[in-house]
Amino acid sequence: MSEEEESVQEFKCLLGNMGMDIFFAIDKGAKDFEIMKIFSGLPMACIKGRVPVLLELKLIIKNNDGYFLTNKGLSFKEKINSN
Repeated sequence: MSEEEESVQEFKCLLGNMGMDIFFAIDKGAKDFEIMKIFSGLPMACIKGRVPVLLELKLIIKNNDGYFLTNKGLSFKEKINSN
């Protein structure tokens, strides 16, 4: 397993299924917690617990308009989709 594949696997383990669902909800345009809840189907407590992890890993960023994938997040998404 290459270092790149290991990194993707580590991120997936850190995020878990719920974190991945939230990541993809943001990718689909969810810009706030309420829309993340609708897109992912997850309880608000899970969203509030996982978004800080996504922010800390620098996969997403928050600005005045909401949450968005960073370049690192877009790269992570590409790597996931290529597997």
